[in-house]
Amino acid sequence: MGRLLKAHGLKGAIKLEIYTDSPEQRFTPGAEIKLQVPEESSWFGKTIIVKELRMYNSSPVLFIEGIESREDAEGLIRAILLIDQPLDELPQEPEAWFDHQLTGLKVFRDSIEVGFIDRVEHKPAQDLLAITTENGEVLLPFLKIFVPKVDVDSGIVEITPPGGLFEQLESPANED
Repeated sequence: MGRLLKAHGLKGAIKLEIYTDSPEQRFTPGAEIKLQVPEESSWFGKTIIVKELRMYNSSPVLFIEGIESREDAEGLIRAILLIDQPLDELPQEPEAWFDHQLTGLKVFRDSIEVGFIDRVEHKPAQDLLAITTENGEVLLPFLKIFVPKVDVDSGIVEITPPGGLFEQLESPANED
């Protein structure tokens, strides 16, 4: 869901890098969140409870129950925030998927399989699908115009990439 970046102020707040598309749903007061930290950390194997998520100068800042000072907050810096989620659960928004649901799907262009989705990269402008092909990796903007169909149940994604992004595929009619 996110990563804790650095202490903010003196009262235990922590700047947050958000990975989820629905922070208002995930970081509600009382939400319990798992931590991914090194085994040596005193926080290893523990969870945190969200007190509040606020925006300061367009940056998300997380307040956590029991973290009341800058020193307490600094013990959580670089922690990754995780939640348990059923693998078959879909996001609430239509036409939205979790990364793990897209990873591994076969990618088709003009009814020809061109590769599979290796991962989703989240960039400021838009998300990118990292597609592994015979000729290496291609990053395709995850936009409806380029990815008109995602069928998680069938395990396929249909793409219509812009010219030059993928090598030209020979059509079946041109084969000897």
